Amino acid sequence: MWVEAVLFDLFDTLVLLESDEVFYSPCLRRLHGFLAREGINVPFEDYRRVYFEVRDRIYAETEKNLEEPHFNVRVSQTLQQFGYDFDVSNPFVTGATMAFANELMHYVHLDVDTVDVLRKLRGRYRLGLVSNFAIPECAWKLLDKFGLKGFFDVVLVSGEINKRKPSPEIFERALNALGVDTSRAVFVGDTIGLDVKGAKNVGISPILIERRPIERIMDVKPDEVIRSLRELLVVLEEC
Repeated sequence: MWVEAVLFDLFDTLVLLESDEVFYSPCLRRLHGFLAREGINVPFEDYRRVYFEVRDRIYAETEKNLEEPHFNVRVSQTLQQFGYDFDVSNPFVTGATMAFANELMHYVHLDVDTVDVLRKLRGRYRLGLVSNFAIPECAWKLLDKFGLKGFFDVVLVSGEINKRKPSPEIFERALNALGVDTSRAVFVGDTIGLDVKGAKNVGISPILIERRPIERIMDVKPDEVIRSLRELLVVLEEC
């Protein structure tokens, strides 16, 4: 296979995010703290309960329509349940979102091989990033923080375009921006249902980076499995 483009997932592929059990509560507390300082008087446990009800409802909808509402939507809808009629562009809403995002960044770490691998690939292939994330501003800040932005010819974050993997549209938009046919591209990601299935459905060769034990029964299989980003260099040499 002649490869012209290599596309990457972001979280748990190029950067490593600690588990929900570790980061979610402090991120939500920082969001709530911002709102409390702005005079929004909602007890944390009440806010937390309604927030997760709103978030889970949005998740159920996105699973069906493969859209990605910005994180501001869940903040706005949660506050509306408490009588605060703030739309998604209200400064209280956007400020709360960024409070969550700024705390989240403390729980994201760069994979040890990321920079070296991207440096070796840059110039040999067109490089793209395709990420499911409801706070695109945070994704851009992470790329800046870790010095990754300059490696990519295209960056698509689902919260910016309201489409998420495994939607064909987000993959196709990335390849159209690169000017590369699906048969000449590979996608590297860490999930079967989003990354492998989404890429394969549009004709992109999926490479799974194994960050956790692989499910024994898979409805779709990756073309290659790697256990570190450095192994990707070997796989691409053999293409």
